[in-house]
Amino acid sequence: MRKDTNVLVLDDEDIVCRRLKDHLVRDGYTVEAFTESEAALARLQEQKFDVIVTDYKMSGPTGMDVLRIVKDSGYATEVIMITGYASIETFRHAEVIGVYKFVAKPFKMKEVAQLVKKAVKKARKKE
Repeated sequence: MRKDTNVLVLDDEDIVCRRLKDHLVRDGYTVEAFTESEAALARLQEQKFDVIVTDYKMSGPTGMDVLRIVKDSGYATEVIMITGYASIETFRHAEVIGVYKFVAKPFKMKEVAQLVKKAVKKARKKE
């Protein structure tokens, strides 16, 4: 993977951020991880990311808020949403807005890494 492939990870659990970041960095991505959605949204104003992996439910802006902001920005960024609160209604709502994939917790790092790889390809085709 190209080192200029930027991935943002957002989850209010520090362990999830660290594990995802470590795994994706080993796969060759440039990764920034945040446990606070406000800080991640501020960073999105400064830097374009190819893929965002975000938790669905957080205090402050949620993963759905992040998804809406990204899709409204017009960037080719793909969003993968992870959650421990999966429901059909949540999935459908996220799909309407444009989520790339929804992943239920607990998940396997390899599974998310594969989704990131596919999402990067999709994002690059949109550029």
